[in-house]
Amino acid sequence: MELTGKVALVTGGGRGIGRAAATLLARNGADIVLASRTASELEAVAADIRALGRRVIAVPTDVTVRAQVLTLVERAVAELGRIDVVVNAAGIGILKSAMELTEDDLDQMLDLNVKGVFLVTQAAAAEMTKTGGGTVINIPGILGRSAMATAAGYCASKFAVTGMTRAMALDLKRAGIRFTLLHFGGVDSSFWDNIAMRVQRDKMLSVDDAARAILFAASQTGTGVLNEMVLQPESHQI
Repeated sequence: MELTGKVALVTGGGRGIGRAAATLLARNGADIVLASRTASELEAVAADIRALGRRVIAVPTDVTVRAQVLTLVERAVAELGRIDVVVNAAGIGILKSAMELTEDDLDQMLDLNVKGVFLVTQAAAAEMTKTGGGTVINIPGILGRSAMATAAGYCASKFAVTGMTRAMALDLKRAGIRFTLLHFGGVDSSFWDNIAMRVQRDKMLSVDDAARAILFAASQTGTGVLNEMVLQPESHQI
């Protein structure tokens, strides 16, 4: 899984799946563009990646703001030369019953989980088309294909990512841009830190499990495209 000479842009790169993915991609040769809203977290990850001998830039970014996304992509190209891989790992989850979910809850999830993915993908794809294509990895998770109680708003945002990704893949296939959807089961990450639901985090996938799947998707070569992957914990096999 050799990524030497490739540049990967990872949103949500300061923690959780994004951090694990950025570090693993760097271990396998990629130079990294890190984006999230928290500068201190980005700098900590950037220091780890520099210690691996890879080039890295950390760009504090609110991916729901188009001007900040354009600045992110412009800096990536100006400082590292290109973008080959995008990992859209930034997201938010609010789990409440449909009758308790507020309009603000729904707006937050649609804004970050859908609009943020769209803006980053659109801006990065514009650059990828200039250099022969690339790979976009989106992470709707298992709730982007299956429903769950207390997740009406979250499922709405993640099903939207699934549909949007499939449509963008059709729009951009002639530009050489590949899209992969990763449907992870529960991942033991900071996502659960403020969730009241009782869950067995020790039975979940680890962020490293998720990162290995992202590396696999990012390193595909040849004419095949890894369209979708479902990765479940052992306790939730088919």
